[in-house]
Amino acid sequence: MDRFKKMIGKSFVLSLVLVLLFIPNASANFWDISGETMLHDPSITREGNVWWAFGTGEVNKTGIRVLRSEDGRRWGATPVIFPQALSWWKQHVPNHASNQWAPDVSYYNGRYWVFYSVSSFGSNTSLIGLTSTSSIQSGNWRDDGLVIKSTSANNYNAIDGDLVIDKNGEPWMSFGSFWSGIKLTKLDKNTMKPTGQLYSIAARPNDPDHAIEAPNITYKDGYYYLFVSFDNCCRGVDSDYKIAVGRSKDITGPYVDRNGQRMLDGGGTIFDSGNNRWIGPGHQDVYNNNVIVRHAYDAENNGIPRLLINDLYWDSSGGPRY
Repeated sequence: MDRFKKMIGKSFVLSLVLVLLFIPNASANFWDISGETMLHDPSITREGNVWWAFGTGEVNKTGIRVLRSEDGRRWGATPVIFPQALSWWKQHVPNHASNQWAPDVSYYNGRYWVFYSVSSFGSNTSLIGLTSTSSIQSGNWRDDGLVIKSTSANNYNAIDGDLVIDKNGEPWMSFGSFWSGIKLTKLDKNTMKPTGQLYSIAARPNDPDHAIEAPNITYKDGYYYLFVSFDNCCRGVDSDYKIAVGRSKDITGPYVDRNGQRMLDGGGTIFDSGNNRWIGPGHQDVYNNNVIVRHAYDAENNGIPRLLINDLYWDSSGGPRY
């Protein structure tokens, strides 16, 4: 989401560089999807045999957009989450947009958890809220309240929350965009609320706009892979959004790209920068380490944001590709 927000030793780094072989800009294995595919900032999951995709609500409408598919190929819209604003949002973000942004859906400890953002364009007076259910199909969503907030006094932006479960089964949430970059905090597994400190894990210090957001972390074969979106979304075919990735042995970092540059110093191997039709891909979400989703702007359809789904593969050195 545009959210407009700003923001080792040498031997350890070198050992990572030797095996960190990402393959960027692949273009095969797109899922052939149809039906209702307009979606921004997508996150995906599966309940039984049914696929669900969640995304930012439509502009000037309310709620979180939700799509459903029986086969992952043909999609249809279902009722939004939050058809009416929750009253407590305005206590923290008085002038928030009517739609909620950048939901992240994950299954953990018997429930589907959706982190979502309440904010307004260009502001870091924002919050990440939480809602959950034991069954998406039921449509019965529980309000789990505030997770974290930011104000103009903070150097980060509390949006784009994303749940990751570490190798020990403990929950963490990454979040942030623009300003000082991407943050990470551990969550209490019972309340799913932050406990302990904030870690900084990625930034764009040399970019005048500090344009980095939409973190997504996945764990595979001893490494945590951090996917982020660089540059700017939300401008249709003029968007220059792109996906970058790095990895770390520890969830709190340091994350480095294939050249050994730390993501805190602006590093990140470009994973997807789009093609002639799909402009500005970003706000990615990895599901089950074998599927990756993101949105891109359709150059053949007036720059409308569309859901893209690909199979995700891993090369012999552990790098992600699609």
